[in-house]
Parts: sequence; structure tokens; C-alpha cells
Amino acid sequence: MARVLISMPEDFLNKIDQVADGENRSRSELIREALRTYIYRQRIKEATGAMQNAEKLETLLG
Repeated sequence: MARVLISMPEDFLNKIDQVADGENRSRSELIREALRTYIYRQRIKEATGAMQNAEKLETLLG
């Protein structure tokens, strides 16, 4: 697995650690899950936008 170095405000890191501790998982696990969720939501957003564009085009051409 690759390692990534990121910078963030100390108070934000403390919040991340609190959540990770509360869920009994590591900081890395929590951040990976957050990024997976973000990527999934972006894909849904893009797919929804594509569907809306297709519907608009269909209305214009129909």
C-alpha cells in the first residue's frame, strides 16, 4: 500500500482522531473510508448530471 503525506490543521486532525477512536478504527481507515465515500458521491453526481443532460437533450429533440 502506498503512503501519502498530507497537511491539515491540528484541530481538524484532533476531530478525525476523536471519530476514529469512537469507531475503534485507525485514522488511516477513517480517512480511506471518507475518500471512498467522496469518490462514490462524485460518481453519482456525475451520473445524475449526465442523465439530466440526456433528458434535456431528449426534450429539445423530441
